Amino acid sequence: MDTRRFRTFNVILSGGVGSRLWPLSRKSKPKQYLPIFEGQTLFQKTVLRNKSFCDELIVVGNSDNYGLSRTDLTNAGINTYSEIIEACPRNTAAAIAFAAFAVDPNEILFVTPSDHLIHADEHYASAVSRAMQLAGEGFIVTFGLKPTKPETGYGYIESDGEDVKSFREKPDLTTALGFLERGNFYWNSGMFCFKAGVYLKELQEFEPEVFLAAKEAYENSESGKLDYTLSMRIPSISVDYAVMERTNKIKVVPSLFQWSDMGSFESIYEYLEQTGHPKDELGNMVIGTSIHTEFTGLTNTILIQTPDAILVLRKENAQEVKKVYERLEKEHPELV
Repeated sequence: MDTRRFRTFNVILSGGVGSRLWPLSRKSKPKQYLPIFEGQTLFQKTVLRNKSFCDELIVVGNSDNYGLSRTDLTNAGINTYSEIIEACPRNTAAAIAFAAFAVDPNEILFVTPSDHLIHADEHYASAVSRAMQLAGEGFIVTFGLKPTKPETGYGYIESDGEDVKSFREKPDLTTALGFLERGNFYWNSGMFCFKAGVYLKELQEFEPEVFLAAKEAYENSESGKLDYTLSMRIPSISVDYAVMERTNKIKVVPSLFQWSDMGSFESIYEYLEQTGHPKDELGNMVIGTSIHTEFTGLTNTILIQTPDAILVLRKENAQEVKKVYERLEKEHPELV
């Protein structure tokens, strides 16, 4: 019997652009690299939070932001890590496959986005420990977060204990309220844990084209950098669609730790509110400028200012910023 202890890798996915946080988040400096979280970036917080649970670190980034990752790692005192630099975005199924190809099939990958804010308390430690135990037994593990409100911007997992019954897309408000009432629905956190070989076997079964193209791109990479032409042959598909929603090896760890994907200005507002950032008596808040600002006839409105752009929105309309970003990409690409 093989009694070796296989290593555990924190695989940090850092390729997102944070379009719902424009104008703070830009392609040149996405949200995970903004030092607005107690002087740290979300990327740094992710690395430091998971350091005690993992033996090694793999950062999967892209050609636009790997320099930002390196700077953040240096500033956080992290000097030992591996990096995989994507030539172009091919979504999370391929990004995770690159990391899986880089390690022994029996080694465990703890896959985490780089742009989530998590309170790393005993609930977090307990959830990570359980996920790694299940991963060691050959399961593909996701983390389900106990919902605190009827959130329509997240996907949900329906479960029976640790058994996954179904994955649900982002619901409307009525459906989300029903999920909360039933009590066995959890927010899909986008965090995963599994043996590298188990993931690759499932990916090969369900998405052989992704598996083969990602393998060729990885095997022809140089110093961690992937080739653009080979990368473009990889179908772009999320890990949820490719594997999580189709595998019979899936388990969920129902989790109680505090979590936010910081994916909208509503999340940013709530975080800043908790840290004492000023707002007026009607819930209006200014971000990014110290210029004296007054709001009249407005409630729960956020004004965000950067050197070249101003955004004004109702907190409740935070998800609509993505449409602004997509329009600017076409009309004023210099602003994104």
